[in-house]
Amino acid sequence: MNPVETMRFVDSLIKANKDFDMLLVPNMYHGEGRNLYLVRRRLDYFVQHLLGVTPPENFEIEQAPPEESAGRN
Repeated sequence: MNPVETMRFVDSLIKANKDFDMLLVPNMYHGEGRNLYLVRRRLDYFVQHLLGVTPPENFEIEQAPPEESAGRN
């Protein structure tokens, strides 16, 4: 989505007195793109808002090692 359209949408939410959460991350395309910060933030959001539990502080998600091709020795 174009940033201008995003800001128009946010402006409409504010004018309608709607609550919303928004996270802006520079240099990112649509989706998390294996960005571990965004993965953690999404998990924290769900833990807090769906489970009603405070997420652990300073939790770090580690990058999984690359998978090796099947059949390689």
